[in-house]
Amino acid sequence: MSLNPPNLRPDLAPAPSFGADRRDGQPTIGMVSLGCPKALVDSERILTRLRAEGYAISPDYAGADAVIVNTCGFLDSAKAESLDAIGEALAENGRVIVTGCLGAEPDYITGAHPRVLAVTGPHQYEQVLDAVHAAVPPSPNPFIDLLPASGVRLTPRHFAYLKISEGCNHACKFCIIPDMRGRLVSRPAHAIVREAERLVEAGVRELLVISQDTSAYGLDRRHATERGHRAHVTDLARDLGSLGAWVRLHYVYPYPHVRDLIPLMADTAARGAGVLPYLDIPFQHAHPDVLKRMARPAASARTLDEIAAWRGACPDITLRSTFIVGYPGETEAEFQYLLDWLDEAQLDRVGCFQYENVRGARANALPDHVPDAVKQDRWDRFMARAQAISAARLAAKVGTRQQVIVDSVDEAGATCRTMADAPEIDGNLFIDRGFDTLSPGDLVTVTVDEAGEYDLWGSV
Repeated sequence: MSLNPPNLRPDLAPAPSFGADRRDGQPTIGMVSLGCPKALVDSERILTRLRAEGYAISPDYAGADAVIVNTCGFLDSAKAESLDAIGEALAENGRVIVTGCLGAEPDYITGAHPRVLAVTGPHQYEQVLDAVHAAVPPSPNPFIDLLPASGVRLTPRHFAYLKISEGCNHACKFCIIPDMRGRLVSRPAHAIVREAERLVEAGVRELLVISQDTSAYGLDRRHATERGHRAHVTDLARDLGSLGAWVRLHYVYPYPHVRDLIPLMADTAARGAGVLPYLDIPFQHAHPDVLKRMARPAASARTLDEIAAWRGACPDITLRSTFIVGYPGETEAEFQYLLDWLDEAQLDRVGCFQYENVRGARANALPDHVPDAVKQDRWDRFMARAQAISAARLAAKVGTRQQVIVDSVDEAGATCRTMADAPEIDGNLFIDRGFDTLSPGDLVTVTVDEAGEYDLWGSV
């Protein structure tokens, strides 16, 4: 069992898991899903539609009649990764349809790979289906091609991503997500709850709530109540928390109403089911001048007060965040301010990006870009500080009893997660004794015996 690496990209989804069942003569589509969990949900929706039309899903290039590459376009490095994936799919299969965030720049893609069959943008499901139909006509068999009620999922059976909205109303200078995915569009609350109910009925034990800005959910719908469910993040969290599964909130901006979620989390910490005491909040930086240059709220001192209030109301709360170092104009003093703030905030889980220019982002035009060597040095120092904080906070858990969810079991032991750990981006709890009766999806209580910098070890 490997330890959780300290440089894990906080914008990446877990690697998708594909089945390989196929009837004779069934048209088959491969899928490469890159980027964040929101893109993974888009891939699930596309594959669900295709399965409903009689297509099989291939886990490899060789068994596919065509391949869909769902791309990421958030950073220039992610764009390069997407182009590499498209090139690999073309080399291995030859018939490639491109979709996703990078699809918002079709000329960029076709300039590098003119042989792709089609390019569509993010969440353009109908256009993707049209492109698949043109490349590989459907051949459904309604007596054999059965679609599970929960649709096609690319995650393990016991957890699922639940996307509650598209787009974003923020105008952060380093980000082009609103340009690619548009302004905030919230799903009806009753539709989200119904999807969650189907997932839980299908065996999902953990719902991972995602969006671009979870705190803003329902703002565009004026927080209207439809079919008994109000489109507001607090009401939605309460509704989801009543289903009996773990509910983990991601991408939560620290608006004042977030404090209304904390009592729900405190209740879960006490009884073990509902809205987890876990907040994933993208602070990005702490120095007020850097935040202003980012066009983000510049109130780091008040943020520390909010953190103290959250912990006062729910001592077991886990706080995760992401930061950018080397933002244009960032001075050594501003970076040191960030390190000092991190010491005071004592965040449990931290991810970090080195700033990159992104085509179309307003930050590109800012003066005083930081040299790459300085960005790397600051990233190293930031992660060392965050690692020390993580190690100390995990050490305090030795001897405690923790409820965990089992992710996988092999001959070496069981890999689990506590309430404090989201899949892939956080740590693990390993059980290497008495795990023979455990299966993925089990919820068990363990005693923490040992702690590392990112992970825990325990016994049933």
